[in-house]
Amino acid sequence: MPLRFYNTLTQEKEIFKPIQAGQVGIYLCGPTVYRESHIGHAVGPVVFDALKRYLSFKGFKVRWVVNITDVEDKLIEEAQQQNCRVSELAERVARSYRDALAQLGVHGIDHMPKASEHITEIIAMIERLITNGYAYTSGGDVYFEVSRDDDYGKLSNRRTEDQAGQRELSSADKRSPHDFALWKASKPEEPEEVCYASPWGCGRPGWHIECSAMSMKLLGETFDIHGGGMDLIFPHHENEIAQSESCTGKPFVKYWLHNGLTRFNTKKISKSDPTMQIMLSRMTLSHLLNQYSGELLRYFILSTHYRRPIEFSDEELASRQKGLDSFYRLFERINRSVNNSPYDDHPTLHRPKFEAINEQYHEFVREMLEMRNEYLDALDDDFNTAAAISVLFKEAAAINRLMDRCQVETSTDQEARQLVLGACRSLVEDGRIIGLFLKTPAQLVKLDESLTDRLVEMLIQLRSDAKKDKHFALADRIRDELAALGVVLEDSRDGTRWRKS
Repeated sequence: MPLRFYNTLTQEKEIFKPIQAGQVGIYLCGPTVYRESHIGHAVGPVVFDALKRYLSFKGFKVRWVVNITDVEDKLIEEAQQQNCRVSELAERVARSYRDALAQLGVHGIDHMPKASEHITEIIAMIERLITNGYAYTSGGDVYFEVSRDDDYGKLSNRRTEDQAGQRELSSADKRSPHDFALWKASKPEEPEEVCYASPWGCGRPGWHIECSAMSMKLLGETFDIHGGGMDLIFPHHENEIAQSESCTGKPFVKYWLHNGLTRFNTKKISKSDPTMQIMLSRMTLSHLLNQYSGELLRYFILSTHYRRPIEFSDEELASRQKGLDSFYRLFERINRSVNNSPYDDHPTLHRPKFEAINEQYHEFVREMLEMRNEYLDALDDDFNTAAAISVLFKEAAAINRLMDRCQVETSTDQEARQLVLGACRSLVEDGRIIGLFLKTPAQLVKLDESLTDRLVEMLIQLRSDAKKDKHFALADRIRDELAALGVVLEDSRDGTRWRKS
């Protein structure tokens, strides 16, 4: 099956054909870094990281860009409330976000440009729009004139009359209430650090123009895939298309991919919704990653097709943990039965010719090959990771059945032992195509800090008791083992203190 994506622009599944053969450019709208990111901000990066891994697996050379919006009204407001600089707030939140993405296994981002570092490109683009007759100045502001763009609304299929609720300042000086800001004049009360010099006076860019300027600088005036949440289709992505194509006269993006929104109790998660603030404190990435492994959260996200809404709850996470644990139990069973880990790094396992395999295992091998094709077909069909993961469960069940039938734990049948090991390694390889099973279960265990502290204190007490009983070898071993774990003991008259090295 050829790789196909549902294109929001055409509202159809289309066979994927990149603009330049063998190469793919992807842009994903990143967060506005004014408050700590929640689970909803992880969905796009996890999905597109998995997509980049799959495209790379299929032989494409992929360049993936995720922006950071660090120039925006909400940043100014939040920084004033926290009595700090806008840049300080933005860097703090962005750093926390990057750390969270790393724990989620999102390692494929090639560029994370900041809006504040692309003011020159933004101004140049606005100047081109003015020259082309699509934008006009009004005092120190610059607006895009929506009525000049005959194609406006082609992504969202909305009329300009529906253009309510976008994040723009109202102005009596606009020619039409539907026009949106490309540049906003500074206000006297705003901090100097967000007042940039321009041909129209000091000010800052509008939200939409930032993404157009950054994406075109890093990926070109026309690129392959643009992604983001469905809440960005209108007005953000609609406005990106309008200003980009009016600037260059070229198609902006070939395929638009939009992920579903994250919901809690059927309500969309939003940082700006006051009623969600209590729940958001439990759904921030930093809080969740202190409770759950990054792999679980990644698995949780990929267990739903990217275009469907994700229902977030403790119950859903617990259910996903049970599913993930079933794979871990299989991996441990393999390791225990054949004394070899399915996680071991190795080249693709040498698979003997079908005819060379004992006939009693032919049906198992056929089943595994069919499921591998089913797995790849699911990913080729609009990147359906949910369906692909369901195939992984079928593979695991087939391996367990063969192990039961052959009693691998006690059998001396080396062919059966090698078959289940090879099959499980293939399952792990399949999971890794979308970024699952990158670490062993032991590497994913997260101990609560308070529990860790209590365990260290208990070992220190055991060492003290051993010294009193003159079991010096045991005392020295406890000290050395703790040192190997990065815990340094410091003995004094007042007792033993410890610190992390």
